[in-house]
Amino acid sequence: MATYESFIKLNGAVGDLVFYNLNGKNVVRKKSGFNKAAYKKSPTYEKVRQNSVEFGHCSKIGKLIRLCISKYIELADEALLYQRFAKVMTNIKDLDVEHEKGKRSVKTGLKTTEGRNILQQFQFGNIPNFNQNTYISLGLWDRSLHLDKKTVADEVAIVSIKIDFENYLTESFEEEIVLQNNKTELIFKNHFSEEDDVIHFVAIKKASQIVQMGFV
Repeated sequence: MATYESFIKLNGAVGDLVFYNLNGKNVVRKKSGFNKAAYKKSPTYEKVRQNSVEFGHCSKIGKLIRLCISKYIELADEALLYQRFAKVMTNIKDLDVEHEKGKRSVKTGLKTTEGRNILQQFQFGNIPNFNQNTYISLGLWDRSLHLDKKTVADEVAIVSIKIDFENYLTESFEEEIVLQNNKTELIFKNHFSEEDDVIHFVAIKKASQIVQMGFV
């Protein structure tokens, strides 16, 4: 981009140059080489198209999950958390080896042990997350949250999130359980079927303050 001085005021394209006014200055630049039609069909842009599709997918899934736990995310008080979470979705998507590039999904990545570990290791701000000693087991009619034996808490909130990866929709249920007698196994309702894609978010409270939270 360059400025120019002339008694003739130009506005528009002349050959490969584009003339316009920016903040009171006459500016000239070369036309962009980008062509929308070529972008959609040309093999040259194939990798760009693939990356764009997967980036959009990860961004949408990340936003859906964040909306289900928005009141907890606010407590993390981290302005750029959404960017870090989008990166986590990308890392999980990259674990999809069942589909070709451009069609990889967070859904398939989460089926792997590494993908689930990546999600569990995500930390919300400075609030500690969970280690492998905290996990969820599936029963016939319910599910059990197994807490680390070192956990000290008064109350536990469990958010079950069902994700429709094809239509970009979610359903979520939150259940709060008061801890008694230092129990480390908490039974909560199984709101969805085994065929559904479900993740669980857990928040540990002590004296009404969240001391630990994350995905389990």
